[in-house]
Amino acid sequence: MPEGPSIVILREQAAGFIGKTIKNVAGNSRLDLERMRGQRVRDLRSWGKHFLVCFDGFAMRVHFMLFGSYRINERRETAPRLSLQFAKGELNFYACSLKYIEGDLDAIYDWSADVMAPEWNPRAAHRKLREQPKELVCDVLLDQDVFAGCGNIIKNEVLHRIRVHPESTVGALTPRKRGELVKQARDYSFDFYEWKKEYVLRKHWQVHAKTHCPRDGARLEYRAKLGRRQRRAFWCGLCQRLYR
Repeated sequence: MPEGPSIVILREQAAGFIGKTIKNVAGNSRLDLERMRGQRVRDLRSWGKHFLVCFDGFAMRVHFMLFGSYRINERRETAPRLSLQFAKGELNFYACSLKYIEGDLDAIYDWSADVMAPEWNPRAAHRKLREQPKELVCDVLLDQDVFAGCGNIIKNEVLHRIRVHPESTVGALTPRKRGELVKQARDYSFDFYEWKKEYVLRKHWQVHAKTHCPRDGARLEYRAKLGRRQRRAFWCGLCQRLYR
């Protein structure tokens, strides 16, 4: 599943289509895609894992789910879910979820929850954490209302960075550890963004999809489904402390 940093990169790569008019629309979605034909793209925005193509009065939300992908000015062999074609160039989206969003996006999205947004508000994140003390940290890091854009890779890597076991509860964390959790959710996301642009992201993984901890050499713990969200988890039983 593309995480927040990857969606920011898409937004930047597609920025040249802002102000351009859609000449043709295609795709195998059941939505009325023709609504976008002849519309001018007013802006391209991102919120967490959502990519937003903005028009006058509405937007198209693209969510890439687990296996979605995109191509700019080229196509895959498989049929796209949505193809936006311009006088020069095209945007193609595959295996994704589409939804029309009506009205003012600022009234719908909490931009302060997006870990990569200029509007990110760490104080609000702290408040939301205090409101769910029994939640496991492996689940809260995937809560898009708290950390919009964080996905499973970021979750595993952040918890290793701050030396916290994924089954720790939020309320058991010390104030210092909660502060590290909030800070690194954002810091690691920007590291992810830079590494992704340089095509070296996997080289920087410390625990995600790895077998041994780079800090102490211990064999990593692994569970295919962990927490309420039932996502893959990798962690070190030696250096990541369990707070309960």
